[in-house]
Amino acid sequence: MIKTRQRTLTRSFEYLRKAENLIPALSQTFSKAPRYLVRGVYPVYLQKGEGSHVWDVDGNEYIDYILGLGPVTLGYNYARINQAIVEQLKDGISFSLPHPLEIELAELLTAVIPCAQMVRFSKTGSEVTSAAVRAARAFTGREKLAYCGYHGWHEWYSVTTSRNKGIPSVMKNLIFSFEANNIESLERVFKQNPDQIAAVIMEPIVLEAPAKGFLDKVRDMAHKNGALLIFDEIVSGFRVALGGAQEYCGVVPDLSTCGKGMANGMPISAVVGRKDVMKVFEEVFFSTTFGGEALSLAASVATIQEMKEKRAIEHIWETGRKLTSGFNGLAADIGLDAGITGLPCHFKFAIRDVNGGESREVKSLFMQEMVKRGILLHSGAVNLCFAHSDEDVNKTLDACEESLKIVKTALVEYKVKETLEGEPYQEVFQRFS
Repeated sequence: MIKTRQRTLTRSFEYLRKAENLIPALSQTFSKAPRYLVRGVYPVYLQKGEGSHVWDVDGNEYIDYILGLGPVTLGYNYARINQAIVEQLKDGISFSLPHPLEIELAELLTAVIPCAQMVRFSKTGSEVTSAAVRAARAFTGREKLAYCGYHGWHEWYSVTTSRNKGIPSVMKNLIFSFEANNIESLERVFKQNPDQIAAVIMEPIVLEAPAKGFLDKVRDMAHKNGALLIFDEIVSGFRVALGGAQEYCGVVPDLSTCGKGMANGMPISAVVGRKDVMKVFEEVFFSTTFGGEALSLAASVATIQEMKEKRAIEHIWETGRKLTSGFNGLAADIGLDAGITGLPCHFKFAIRDVNGGESREVKSLFMQEMVKRGILLHSGAVNLCFAHSDEDVNKTLDACEESLKIVKTALVEYKVKETLEGEPYQEVFQRFS
């Protein structure tokens, strides 16, 4: 049994009061801001990390299943990655001409990612997905896009969300959504926009694996209609498999992007793909001062080598299996309508209300009780890293048992809102068709 810890969040809340006058939205990343967690119960600021654990600014320790929203794949303060960064730091960070690490990392990526024949680097996922879209438009001479999933904050995609202020509305006319595992919805996009779709861009895996044959059909339909297929693997790359979802599913796109997970927390991303398509970057405007920043390149080389040598992704899958099967067993024993959505390497806890639907209040109550027991969860996906241990899993499942019992009691007594000590988490945005 893991009992509720005696915690103080005084310093977190002091920093928060300062941020309210200094930082719009309170964070550099929407999903890290207090309103998107359980405000009033969650820590707001973290101070340090070690392995799979983090400490907030008040000194409270947590087993972390957020991991910076996914980039920490090996663990915090990981010795080999730290050493690679420190050794490169001795020689310099950013240079006036390209650094050989650009070649070394490009060779690694072309060796492990099935579609990769050439590589360009940047810093964020939004940048490289936008670069891939621009390359596809240049290569095909078309302007419109078909999309499925989340693809970052840049205008071509975020015009489809509720956070579309400041974006010319005319851009909505260039992008059309289709549904995962529904090939007819993609077919409609092509029929309604004949010879106009430059690319189909999609997350090949979000949480669940795609239906058998779906990705093959998407690829074939894109090519039949003269469009390119882009896999956005910012999340699935270096997590589902070393070569990403395209390796796991056996479907090779024309272009692909990766970012989270490839440097254990250092800021780097890449767009990779077919040589003939990637060659358009010699003409397309995609240029950034920090694309060749050497500390992140060194960290990425070390991270990928470590993941290969230590079979880190296999460990993440096995740890996830233990956690998900244990959670499902606890929910069944307690008699709560709850379970797992997703693959063992990347999933979310689904906690349902008395009507069988997922509710923010019920999920927030579960998150509240978990964080009080030293388990840091997000309202979205659970992320695992190589440093998560069996001891972590056992402690997490103990916390799950106690937390699920509290949720069950609150549901039976119709006291979910009364049991909440903080504000329910909010959604970052709504997606429009």
